[in-house]
Amino acid sequence: MRQGITSLITGASGCRSYYPQAHVRRDISTPPGEYYTDERWQNWLDRIENEGIDPEDEDSARLLLNLQDDAAIAVAKILTDYDDGDLDEETALSELAGVREIVLDEIEIDDEETVMLIDGVQTSLVCVFYAAEEYTAEGVASEATVTDYVGAAAESEAEEDLDAALGYCVQAGTRIIDGDELPMEVVEDLEYGLVSEWVNGLDSLQTALSDPEVVEEDDE
Repeated sequence: MRQGITSLITGASGCRSYYPQAHVRRDISTPPGEYYTDERWQNWLDRIENEGIDPEDEDSARLLLNLQDDAAIAVAKILTDYDDGDLDEETALSELAGVREIVLDEIEIDDEETVMLIDGVQTSLVCVFYAAEEYTAEGVASEATVTDYVGAAAESEAEEDLDAALGYCVQAGTRIIDGDELPMEVVEDLEYGLVSEWVNGLDSLQTALSDPEVVEEDDE
């Protein structure tokens, strides 16, 4: 299985509660309705390609995490504007789809290892987009807790039912968007795999919702 950002940053568990946070600033430059742009995503990719990624280097892991968090912040802003009534459902879904198309597009970088690591970021963000879209279109999953949904996802992954695993992670995500906490002990218990990657993305979304700041593209 490919090595993703989760294992780079924190090992198999996916917990990053002690990983140093990047410096952030309030974003005052994004025009209304432009939550994320092709240019912003490409600037991150260009920086990653130019600097190179060393799987053993903390700065490389931080750069990948900033890339992931930056996209999650855009999603959080859309959800906040939707909850505040600034966006209706149709517009919010359209904005989410626009960011998703940018972030999940095929990466055109020659170095295969770099592509693989960015693919790990994209994999983590898949669940972020699905959860945001589910929350906007259908509301909050109400039949279980975040812990229960993540546990069911892990069980489904162990049974190789990845569609069900993703579905449970998405349901957990809707509860996180609604304000429930993602317990770190739950994350720590996860074996490395797709569920740990998806939950890592939800961790980024939770952070973004609690502190919706934008990561500077030139942060070190």
